Amino acid sequence: MTTATYQVTGMTCEHCAHAVDEELRNLGGVSEVTIGLNPGGQSTVTVVSDEPLTADAVASALDEAGDYQLAR
Repeated sequence: MTTATYQVTGMTCEHCAHAVDEELRNLGGVSEVTIGLNPGGQSTVTVVSDEPLTADAVASALDEAGDYQLAR
């Protein structure tokens, strides 16, 4: 098991958080997603998975969920 924390921009409400949670859980091996919503700022997203996820996989899941991006 591995845990990774990402800073995500664009999330403004619980609906956003739910969409991101759902798309990340669709990635293979993801067992848990925890979101610290910060409307209008950078939200903290922690993902527990069997293997480390690539930044591209996480970015693609965020894109599928809506207009959300990894903070740079």
